[in-house]
Order: sequence, then C-alpha cells, then structure tokens
Amino acid sequence: MSLLQTLQAHKAGKDVGVYSVCSANRYVIAACMQQTLEDNGFMLLEATSNQVNQFGGYTGLDAADFVEFASQIAHETGLPRHRLVLGGDHLGPHPWAGEAAASAMEKARHLVSDYARQGFLKLHLDASMALGGDIPPLDPTVAAARAAELCLAAEEVAPGNPVYVIGTEVPPPGGAQKSENNIAVTRAEDVQQTLELHREAFEERGLQEAWERVIAVVVQPGVEFGDEFVLEYDSQRAKQLSSFIENQPRLVYEAHSTDYQTPIALRRMVHDHFAILKVGPALTFAFREAVFALAAIEQEWLGETKLLTMLENAMLADPTHWRRYYQGDDRQQAFARRYSYSDRIRYYWANPTVNQALQEMLTRLEDNPPPLTLLSQFLPVQYWKVRQGLLENRPICLIYDKVREIARHYSVACAP
Repeated sequence: MSLLQTLQAHKAGKDVGVYSVCSANRYVIAACMQQTLEDNGFMLLEATSNQVNQFGGYTGLDAADFVEFASQIAHETGLPRHRLVLGGDHLGPHPWAGEAAASAMEKARHLVSDYARQGFLKLHLDASMALGGDIPPLDPTVAAARAAELCLAAEEVAPGNPVYVIGTEVPPPGGAQKSENNIAVTRAEDVQQTLELHREAFEERGLQEAWERVIAVVVQPGVEFGDEFVLEYDSQRAKQLSSFIENQPRLVYEAHSTDYQTPIALRRMVHDHFAILKVGPALTFAFREAVFALAAIEQEWLGETKLLTMLENAMLADPTHWRRYYQGDDRQQAFARRYSYSDRIRYYWANPTVNQALQEMLTRLEDNPPPLTLLSQFLPVQYWKVRQGLLENRPICLIYDKVREIARHYSVACAP
C-alpha cells in the first residue's frame, strides 16, 4: 500500500499505520531500507528544517542534496526509488525564529518551495513559534495564516502534489530537557481550533483543494523522553483525543517523540489513531550502541580503539549540540554525552575525525572478524543470529541488525 492507501485503510477501520524515519545517518537510513525490503512496503524518510535547508542546515545539505543522498543509499540497498517517500518535518521559520517575522517567513517560504520542487511528498507546515517582533506565545490565528502562506509557496511550484500535516506538539521537538512525569495531552478542543483556523486560512488564500490534501494533525499524545526517562503512553489519558479524530474525514494524528516506547505502546498508539509515528533518536541510539559494542570488541580483540576518544574530543571541542541539553557536573555531563536518551551524540558522527576513526574501526574488524565469544559478550542478540546463519559476522551487518531491532518494533506496530 502507498502512504495515502495506508491512511485510508486506517480510516476505514484497519489497525494500520506508518512510521517515519527522521534521521540523516546513512547507516540508520540503510538499515531501515533493509527493513522496508523485508516488509515489502515503502519507507517514509523525513528531513527537518534545521537539518536540511537552503543554507545547508547542520548536515550541509539542501533539499536537492538530500534527495540525491537518500536516493543513493536506496540504490546501494536495492530499494526501488518509487518505494522511498520523502517528507519534510517542522517546515517553517523555526531556524530563523530570532529574525524579524517578514525575513523569517520569506526564508521559510523559500524552504518549503525547495522541498516541494524536489518532490518531497509529505510536508509538515509548522509556523507555531513566535518570531522577532511577535509577542509570545504566538496567536493561533497568526500561526495558521503563516502555515497557509507556506502551503501557497508549495502549491506554486508543485500544484496538486504534496500532502500536508499541520499543527505542532508541546513541548517543542527534540526531547525534553528534564523529567516531565505528567506532560499534558493535547485537548480535543485545541485540535478542533487548529483545524478550523487552518481551514479558514487555507480558504482565504484559495487553497481549498490543497486543504483536501491535509492528511494529519500533529498532537501531543502524552509521550516524551529526556536524558534518563521515558514517559510511557497511557491510552486512557489520550482517550478523548483519540475519539475526536474518528469523526474527522481523512485525518489521522501524527505523533512525535515516540522514541523508546515499548512495542505494545506503539501498537496501541496506532490503534488509537496516532497512525503516523515519528522516530529518530531511538534509531541513532541503537546505532551508537552497536558502534560502542564494536569499539569494545576492537579493544579486546585487536588491542586498541580510537573511536570513543575521537568522539569525546569532538564533542568537547564543539559543544553546540549538547551543552544546553545536558545538566549537572562534569561527570554527569560526560555520562550524558555518551548514554543520554536524547542522543545528542548523533550530531557528531559526521565529524571528519570521528568518521575517519569509525571507518578505520570497521575496516579493522572486517579484516579481522572477531571470535563468536566476543559477539556473545557485547552483541548477544546478533551473536545468536550469526550462529544460526541468519546474519554475517561483519561489522556493517551487525550495525544494521542492531538498528533494525528498533525499526522492527515500528514495523510490527504499523502492520495490519
């Protein structure tokens, strides 16, 4: 089934959903593509406005670059290009929120236009943040009007093509910075207001046909994660929210920050109409686990490993991506840099020194396959798969399978 067919089946009463991979890590993307091939389905891969934009974002990629990047991995993995669906997450003025509203929105329109022009199918329009000159919190009417302006920018370059997601979760994306034991579930009346204000804003700009391609609303179902905690999904708390969407034609909910939820919770979320599940840090966390395990194997088997030292040096030299997220003394911050659920370490794998150390480790272990006893010690799940002939004892295969442990949770949760 396609993306739209899957959501239509959900609205028709089937417990099916879609998981969206939100990552620019090529190992994570390749692993999820392998899972897609096994599932005989399609893969939804999304880039964020901070990650990929006309100025390069933190990946150094614009929309066209990201299409080429993802397409190349698909080619290498054997996933047919038509089974790769690209999306844009939190597309709007967020990267430029400190600028005057006119300037930030002009850049946001350019951003959305670029994504649409490059064939991104699923566009999440998010103009919910206050910009320079705005009085926070931003008036929902203004947020809806700005989202409609972004939709207009997309329709001008790709008329009739994109499908849209509106709304935003609270707190902002990226994981909470402290424990939030009882984060508020979005109220049904707030969803209704979001829908009404956006519909009016779309219609005022002649976007009635585009409004019919709005497929989902982003809400907070009561899930979150931070350094050392995961707030588990509670179906009872989300009951009123879940019931509301049943009476809205074609619409489902999109849930962000579903990372680290249990497989049972993910399945229940799909049943409760959170039919689009976003996942990112949980996948790169699994990648980090696999790489750290291989580093431990390299140390035991070949006598030394450089990777963890290179990672720590890179994070200390450029604390931009973790400093404001990790609290405590030096020891606590050092622990969080490696093991936090927030997984801010994911921003450093592309660092040239870190990447070189990673490639050297993979080459050493490829040339000197470790004994099964070390796999049993550090990658016990993969050890048994190697024993049974289900997995090759190659470092890249071990990494992919570790990431797929998480991808499988989502695959099962979204399957019929």
